[in-house]
Amino acid sequence: MNASIDTTDPGTLDCLLDSWRLLRGEIAKIIIGQDEIIRQVAVCLLAQGHVLLIGVPGLAKTLLIRTLSDALDLRFSRIQFTPDLMPGDITGTEIIEENHATGQRGFKFVRGPIFANVILADEINRTPPKTQSALLEAMQEHHVTAAGQTLDLEEPFFVLATQNPIEQEGTYPLPEAQLDRFMLNLWLDYPTFGQEVDVVRRTTGASTGRVIPAMNRSELLAYQAFIRHIPVADNVIEYAVALVSNTRPGRDAAPDFVSEYLSYGAGPRASQYLILGAKALAALDGRLTPLIDDVRAMAVPVLRHRIIPNFNAEADGVTTVDLIARLLDTQDAHASGNKTTRP
Repeated sequence: MNASIDTTDPGTLDCLLDSWRLLRGEIAKIIIGQDEIIRQVAVCLLAQGHVLLIGVPGLAKTLLIRTLSDALDLRFSRIQFTPDLMPGDITGTEIIEENHATGQRGFKFVRGPIFANVILADEINRTPPKTQSALLEAMQEHHVTAAGQTLDLEEPFFVLATQNPIEQEGTYPLPEAQLDRFMLNLWLDYPTFGQEVDVVRRTTGASTGRVIPAMNRSELLAYQAFIRHIPVADNVIEYAVALVSNTRPGRDAAPDFVSEYLSYGAGPRASQYLILGAKALAALDGRLTPLIDDVRAMAVPVLRHRIIPNFNAEADGVTTVDLIARLLDTQDAHASGNKTTRP
């Protein structure tokens, strides 16, 4: 860790903001638009989470994560998920190696592409569950067990997995327990007309932008530790926990529409990620403590893949985003009611 950065010093926030401004500038050399997606990916990276990014082909998902790794001066690895991909293709495999001096043969472990700092898991739903689990285990444990040995993955370790929402035939949807490993679920939309004009102009010319590292590995690790030290008021934590608790059908405090439209709600990991995301979001806005509005801003990407709508929701055309919006409105109305009834 960089000795010049004190992870418990509030003044570190200024260093973080300077680094964030530089990082955004370097990414903007290559990526046009998508400011909110870039911001949310940065929040997830600072909070030591992982991202599931969903978008149609051609929206520069691969270019975005590669540019981010270049701007952070981190080792990047892309894994293209296919139906024939095996767990060893991700984690690594043993090969027989001969010692030319002695003629003896032995096994040697050759590390796979998972041994990098930034991993692009491209179209993760196109490989069978056995291979998906190999990646998701590494995401959770931050190590790989092979040949009877446990090999730690170098920190920081960040996975951005992509999915194509158009073609679902021949895919292997991630189970809910594995989806829960991702801190955020982000949806990448088409660029605006003006942005697309800039994309075409920039990418069809002779010159391309060159990214200069805006932050190094030790600085990023220090900023991640700094985020953990940011204090959070009790009412903000209680708001996050109440929001997540209200997604669970059958609970006394849950609104009626939750039992009507949801089969399952979010678990405690959602509450943790709401607070961690709120901390990182506050820091990127130059604040030393998060507000309830920061929790609200993180609600959709944190909860979207953790609540399971039932057939009633599908029949009535109610989406998970609709339900999250109603949950936020209901909780805010309840909080306002409590304030007005106090003596």
